[in-house]
Amino acid sequence: MGKLQEFDITFTNNKVVYGPGESMSGTVKIRTGNPLQYKAIKVNCQGSCGISNKLNDSSWAVEEQYFNSTLSVADKGTLAAGEHSFPFQFVIPVAVPTSFEGPFGKIVYRVKAVIDTPRFSKDYKAQKPFYLLNLLNLNEVPDIEQPSYAVTTKKFNYLLVKTGTLMLKARSDLRGYIPGQVIKLATEIHNKSGRDTGCVLASLIQKVTYKTKRPMFDLRTIAEVEGAGVKAGKHAEWREQIIVPPLPQSALAGCSLIEIEYFIQVSLKSPDAVVTLPIYIGNIAVNLSPSRTMPPTPVRSPADVASPGVTPSAPPAEDNPQERLCAGGLVNEEISTKSHSQQDPSGQPVTMSPSAFSHAPGAAIPPSHRQPNASAPLFCVSTGATIPFFTEGNVTPIPTSCSLILPPEYSSWEYPHEPPPTYEESCSTANSNFDSRP
Repeated sequence: MGKLQEFDITFTNNKVVYGPGESMSGTVKIRTGNPLQYKAIKVNCQGSCGISNKLNDSSWAVEEQYFNSTLSVADKGTLAAGEHSFPFQFVIPVAVPTSFEGPFGKIVYRVKAVIDTPRFSKDYKAQKPFYLLNLLNLNEVPDIEQPSYAVTTKKFNYLLVKTGTLMLKARSDLRGYIPGQVIKLATEIHNKSGRDTGCVLASLIQKVTYKTKRPMFDLRTIAEVEGAGVKAGKHAEWREQIIVPPLPQSALAGCSLIEIEYFIQVSLKSPDAVVTLPIYIGNIAVNLSPSRTMPPTPVRSPADVASPGVTPSAPPAEDNPQERLCAGGLVNEEISTKSHSQQDPSGQPVTMSPSAFSHAPGAAIPPSHRQPNASAPLFCVSTGATIPFFTEGNVTPIPTSCSLILPPEYSSWEYPHEPPPTYEESCSTANSNFDSRP
């Protein structure tokens, strides 16, 4: 750097995660070997979102800015040889979205310092990113504590002249979860045909919409569970669970260019049938009222145990037998689980404490539950839409080593022919199907 030996930005207490409305402060540190003339030393704090039409391209096609503040920390003068410090402070606006990084766009925040030198001299610049976490309180989402359900009926032909009917139903215990929580899924298949069905597959899927003139969709399978098929003429039930890994929250309040949605997709092969259950991923868990406590899970007989190496679990039994998913008669078979993406190489289920997914410094955890020496991650920001970063205490964010993050496989399409339905579309479809039942 010539005359300039050090030019750096540090945040107070090395804090890198902030919330809307918070005050952020820090220091610009400069060390020179020789006197350095300057016209001004300025510090700029900026938050913005950019969308590109190309994968991992920083040339934005569409942008929006959330705030842009500049502070002059020193006017015209000369920096003597040695070390110099210039403090700064900014107040973050209230209506700002959570940080996000995806393949087609980013929501980024940074502090930039500039030494404006006289004419024909080189200006010096330094910048440092920070992260915003705008908490999504699931308790503010209407009917979030209610189950999410969907049903579809499929008529199909087989053996050239024969016809059959299949009914596929799926239901989750809630409509919203936080990382570390378990999604309890119940699926029923009523095979009214003389042919066995193919395997059933349940997937936790993330859909990110990048809103340009021609919207782009990024669809990723986060977790996947596969169950066996259903024999001809049988009515069977499948109960499984998916642990929610660290993921960006649903929606991005304050951002009009990027939209994040999650849903459980339950699909069946041969015949092809699909239902989707829209869900929310948030930062503050659903507060279930005492009157809605769940009864214990029924005891299962050895015959009901799934294949070796796979340990499915079941959500609690329904409070009211009339609310069961059965479409006709009692369930006379239970579908075994064949594979689960959230298992380690030994075939054992991955178990993680929900406390290991704590979010938001001091915001998501009640004071009575905080531990001064807790080492739980404090923040999660997505890179590539599925790989989160964590910061523990004063440590710079680093890639997490959590085994639940990377999906077994995923697919991305810029323009899928049939994007998944919206939350409202799915709910209206489910209600119409239930209303049409005889």
